Amino acid sequence: MNLKVLGACLAALLTFAVTPAHSQDEGQRASTGGAQTLEDILARQKGLEVDESFRRDNLGNPENAQSISDNLGVLGGVSSSDLYRGIRYAETDVKVSNNSHASEILVQDGGMGWLLTRQGGIQAFAGYGIGGIIVALTAFYFLRGRMAIEGGPSGRTIERFKAFERFGHWCLAGSFIMLAITGLLLLFGRSVIIPVFGHEANAAIATFSIWVHNNIAWVFMASLVAIFVMWVAHNIPTKLDLQWFAKGGGIVGNAHPSARKFNGGQKLIFWMTVILGASVSMSGLSLLFPFEFPMFASTFEVINTIIPAMGLQTDLLPHEEMQLAHLWHAIVATTMIIAIVAHIYIGSVGMEGAFDAMGNGQVDLEWARQHHDLWVEEEEAKGAPIQKVGDLR
Repeated sequence: MNLKVLGACLAALLTFAVTPAHSQDEGQRASTGGAQTLEDILARQKGLEVDESFRRDNLGNPENAQSISDNLGVLGGVSSSDLYRGIRYAETDVKVSNNSHASEILVQDGGMGWLLTRQGGIQAFAGYGIGGIIVALTAFYFLRGRMAIEGGPSGRTIERFKAFERFGHWCLAGSFIMLAITGLLLLFGRSVIIPVFGHEANAAIATFSIWVHNNIAWVFMASLVAIFVMWVAHNIPTKLDLQWFAKGGGIVGNAHPSARKFNGGQKLIFWMTVILGASVSMSGLSLLFPFEFPMFASTFEVINTIIPAMGLQTDLLPHEEMQLAHLWHAIVATTMIIAIVAHIYIGSVGMEGAFDAMGNGQVDLEWARQHHDLWVEEEEAKGAPIQKVGDLR
């Protein structure tokens, strides 16, 4: 008996292991009357792709409708199975009172895939990405040390950023940090906060985070426009930036490459912030106003026109638009967080004298000459005032 049971178990395991995902041909499908087969069920359980057109397209033919006086004439050519199948695949003509296309979708079975991606790939990307950059920067700090001003501070300063520039920068930075913290709390609430602090604590944190996130977002978007207007003229890429990257910003060979007001690394951060910030803002607006600003179907159409081989799906349900907006919002925001962590490191503990640029706006003259020599020459030619540290008020 034990050998028989063992043999049955091995046969079952072998079936799960070797069963491929495939589309049944008409002959095999006919044996089930057009329904799914055991192979379909096993493939779906293993997470493999299954061609479900045999179900999605099998919604009955109204032309075959029976008279209402005949047997089975109530539904005509559409059976209850056809009706429920049409509801699942959003192919049923549903009437709703509020004229919303989203409300007509009674079942959208892509929600589980979205949830698993959010709890799996997105959380892994955020956790490993942010944790990885922090570990890397910590290791770099202990190996390389802080980038000091060669020869020490000169005791004289030059104005780096005016008050309105610093105000725009800190509005953008402060709002981004708040958005990052609240976004991560929402992303990791179920997997981290609930196991440690419980459901009630997570509910309170999530409610507060959503309120902060939705309102601070407007400050971020306004500040993004402000810094673009203020600094875009200084961030146009030039050949000088290639030289800056070739020398690793001064790390390679310990030689400080020439730069104007913004060097190659700062320009990279600027355009990353502007482009990704605009993208995350667009997806954020789509989430703030559900089903009002679909953006992926039209974007996929453009991509398919440029690269036909992509073959991206352009017939998206309203709920699919929202799910894609949520995933894109999380991916882009996490990418920005990783980059901004590096930016914060360089502007604080990583480089001596760098924080003063956004602190009081005045930087040490020797620091400025080492990192932005061409900009210093331009400012001195315009007669920019040079002050002693003791003269600052």
